Amino acid sequence: MCYRIIILAIMLGLGLTAQAHASCVCRCVDGKMRALCSNAIDIAPACPVAVCGIPPAAIKPIERTHLPPLGTFHCERQQVLNPTTQQYEWRRICQ
Repeated sequence: MCYRIIILAIMLGLGLTAQAHASCVCRCVDGKMRALCSNAIDIAPACPVAVCGIPPAAIKPIERTHLPPLGTFHCERQQVLNPTTQQYEWRRICQ
């Protein structure tokens, strides 16, 4: 009976660990590889060293005034490489 509880606790721990990084992805941002997380409290993974293409010269879109999400202090528009289309798109990135 006791070993079942231990196995359940280990499986639960592994499940929580896998979910901690599930909302962070490594993407090319303004020509450099960076971790992008959907939540300010997520732990960013160490991104592999990668060669990112140079983003095209473009005028930054006009930023509407927003309050940054909780846990962040600054947001700005940056060009992020879309892995599906292999083209840079403007996204709001908060730190």
